Amino acid sequence: MDVLQKRMNTGQLLPANRNTPSPIDPDTIQVPVGYEPDPADLALSSIPGQEMFDPRKRKFSEEELKPQPMIKKARKVFIPEDLKDDKYWARRRKNNMAAKRSRDARRLKENQIAIRASFLEKENSALRQEVADLRKELGKCKNILAKYEARHGPL
Repeated sequence: MDVLQKRMNTGQLLPANRNTPSPIDPDTIQVPVGYEPDPADLALSSIPGQEMFDPRKRKFSEEELKPQPMIKKARKVFIPEDLKDDKYWARRRKNNMAAKRSRDARRLKENQIAIRASFLEKENSALRQEVADLRKELGKCKNILAKYEARHGPL
């Protein structure tokens, strides 16, 4: 058990002059990630005329990431040629445009999620490396502290 834990367990207060860092908001931490998505992929993930999709900033809600249920297509109903009037063709055009919009929106969302996932994998890798480096540094610091305490007594 280290000195800090001993002091906390025995009810001793830490010295007032102790220099402890302030808490940090995790969302403000910038992790250096060597990630540059393909501009063509970004173009496919952005809505034309709007701001370019940024995988570093965009966060998807739980609802957006839920798997969508498989819905069976309705059986096609054969419509005889003599019933295909102007009203029928107007409804077909309207439905075809709605289906295209729906497919395009789904494709856009899937592209955004794929790029965000790729960024998060790179960020995760960078964070794991940083954690490994910090653990190594912490081990060195603990060794130095142990040697100091062995020679001069506890802090």
